[in-house]
Order: sequence, then structure tokens, then C-alpha cells
Amino acid sequence: MAQTSQEFGEWPLKRLMTAVVGSGPKSADDMSREQAREAMQRIFAGEPDETTLGAFWLANRWKRNTPEELAAYTDVMREESVVTAEPDCDPIDCGANYDGKHTSALLGVGAGLVAAAAGTPVVVHSGDRVPTQKATAYKHVLDELGVRTDLTPAESADMTDETGFGFYYQPAFNPGVQDLYDRRDQMGVRTFVNTIETVANPANADVHLGSFYHLAFAKKMVELIDESAELGYSRAIFFQGMEGYDDIRPGYTKVAEWNESEARSASDDASGDEPRAGDGLEDYEIETANYGMEMESEDLNVDDVTADSATITEEVLAGDRDDQFADAIALNAAFRMYARRDVDDLDAGLEAARDAIADGSAEAVLKELREY
Repeated sequence: MAQTSQEFGEWPLKRLMTAVVGSGPKSADDMSREQAREAMQRIFAGEPDETTLGAFWLANRWKRNTPEELAAYTDVMREESVVTAEPDCDPIDCGANYDGKHTSALLGVGAGLVAAAAGTPVVVHSGDRVPTQKATAYKHVLDELGVRTDLTPAESADMTDETGFGFYYQPAFNPGVQDLYDRRDQMGVRTFVNTIETVANPANADVHLGSFYHLAFAKKMVELIDESAELGYSRAIFFQGMEGYDDIRPGYTKVAEWNESEARSASDDASGDEPRAGDGLEDYEIETANYGMEMESEDLNVDDVTADSATITEEVLAGDRDDQFADAIALNAAFRMYARRDVDDLDAGLEAARDAIADGSAEAVLKELREY
């Protein structure tokens, strides 16, 4: 125990449980940044026994993590686990929920390929059947399309520069989190690992596009990014995605947009003090009907998410579909262009997306990926 204390500090997970986080959802205290950092360091080192680790994860879920705690976990993950490989093209980072979708088509691959064809490089990342849903994620649709996904981070960066679209595979770029797979699987519920893995940022991108179930969670993610010492994002956009994924849902969608430069400016104008976490955040709504898209969420449901998503992607890119799936892929592509500030608004992005499909550029990106 003396050796453990000397290596990590004074806060084994069992002590954090008894003294800080483990007294229940209403009476638990929050951890300091230093305590949360030490907890994550111990987890990556494999120090806690299985029972204590499970209890700690569950206690964090009960009490709900603060942005400061999540930022500390993220920073340790970036320092000790994430292997980065930065493309030259400065892509947008799309970090969807790794546990995937089980009902609606996964449109992010098609949207990313269309955006890449229109001049917006895109990076996506996922694992393989991640708990708790173990459903379809980016990897599985790309596999179905015949695109190689078992890549080293350096190969992923090269793919991004060569084609405009890159896939990073979690076991290769985030081995510390991958080593936790079995314990997460045994938990049966989501843990904070499900949250922080989405902002691992293996490509060191400047812009992040993510998703949320509720606006309060998007604000927490923005504060996580703002408080992190290791994440280099200067802009982040989150929206209410289909099944919590980074596919815009039909109808009414809430969006949260954060810009570091606006946060700094707002703070300077107000008092000259250091900006507060979450400054620079704007939330607004978009209505897909305003873009000529009359559809409901149920219209994007499919029978086999992996196979059907791949088929839909191929057909949309080939110009063989003019339906709700083609509209949804074009809108999601437009949002990626807007997020990276390659277009001024979604209308301009939609025009660019449809042009990339019509002239064969999007289909050509898929061909390049298959040949990579």
C-alpha cells in the first residue's frame, strides 16, 4: 500500500468511495480535479479490484459527474492512453456514441463522404460493439462497405489526407480504454467512459461535432472541453441526434454551438477576468421542414442497421435515391461543412452536398476509400 500511495497519491478508489462519491445520489460529494485525475490514473494502471471499480463507476453515474471531473478523466485518457496522429488537412472530428444505433440508419458515413467530396475533411472514430448497446457504429458500416478499418493511427491520418475521410479505430488509438472493455461489459450500464471516449480526438482536430440526448448534457460537454487541458478544440457543435448519434433527427432539433474565441471575447467585454467554463455557448433550433424535408424519425428506421445503412449509403452516393435518406445524408453533410466554417449556413451546405452527389465526387471518395 505504501508503494501505491507513493505512486498515485492519497486517494485509492475505495477511499474516494467512502469519503467522497459513494454515499448515494443525493448526499455524495464531487471530487476535486486532482482526485478525479488520480482515480483515472489508478484505473488505467489496473490498480482497483473489479468490485471496487464497478462500484466507483456506478457511484459516478448516480451522483452525475461534474464537467471538472469529466475534464480530469479526459485529460488522463489523452495523456496515458490516446495515440494521436494528426492529418495535414485539419479535419472536423465526429465523435458519435461508440455503443451505436439499433433502430435507425447510420447516416454519418454517407454524410462524411459527401462532406469530404465537397471539400470538408472529416474524421470519425469508434470501437467494435461497445457496451452497453453493442450496436452498429461507424466501423460496422465501413466494414460492410468494404473499407478497411483495422488501421494504426498513422494509417488513419494518411487515409484522411488521401481521401478527405478518415476512420480511427479505438483499440489502436485508445488501448487503455480498450483494456476496460470486459469490465464495462459486465457493468450492464453506461459509465463515464462512454462519455469521454467520444472526445478522445485522435486526429487533434480543431472542431468537434457531437450529439446529446438533452441540452443540459451538451452544456456539460462544452464545459468539459473548455476545462480540459489536453483537448485542442476551439469550436464544438452538439445536437440532438437520432438515437443519441451524430445524425440530425427529422423535425425539431436542438443545437448547442460553442466557440472559444467568442468565450474569450465575452469575458473580456464583461470584466477582463478569465473566461468562465461554458462561455461562448449558443443554443438554437433547426427544423428540417424549413429545408424542404418533410419526414419523421420513423421514416429513417431500417430492419438491419449495418447492412441497410451501407446499402443506403451506396445508393445515395451513386445518385440512385431521391428520398428521405438522401435528404438526411445531404443535411448531415451540410452540418459538417457548417461546423468547420466551410459554408456560411446550412442552405449553402445543402447545395454543395447535392452538387457533390450529382457530379459523382461523393461516390469517388468511397471508391478511394475502398482502394486505400
